Amino acid sequence: MTLSNGSASVAEGLFERAGIRDDFDRLLTVEDAGIWKPAPAAYAYALEQCGVDPMDAMLVAVHPWDIDGASRAGLATAWVNRTGGPYPKYFEAPDLRPESMMDLATSCADWTARPCGAVSSVRHSRNKGTVSGSPGGPPCCRQLLSP
Repeated sequence: MTLSNGSASVAEGLFERAGIRDDFDRLLTVEDAGIWKPAPAAYAYALEQCGVDPMDAMLVAVHPWDIDGASRAGLATAWVNRTGGPYPKYFEAPDLRPESMMDLATSCADWTARPCGAVSSVRHSRNKGTVSGSPGGPPCCRQLLSP
């Protein structure tokens, strides 16, 4: 699933031309959410549409402001640093920092191997003391690691 601040038709076209449209069950847009990311309600809309709890979801993005918004909404996050630049200190830090989409699978494997109590204290306090209860981490990591 993807959630875009762009229009559905633009996202559909980009994914089709890149040859990856079939890899996504849904292309969601903030047009339907009624509010732009990084507002928490935009992420809540996507979670509701997919029937997923924030603690069982991970946003993978290249924009630090998107990582910050998703983190504040209770999602795990992975920042793909395409430029090699530093992550802004004024945003919530990502849980994972893969260097590429290929590196994301390895990063997820390392992350999901951590004990449940290893969830960052920031996320732990943000989610009222709960930690991810899904074995194997967020669904995107489980899917990447599935045979």
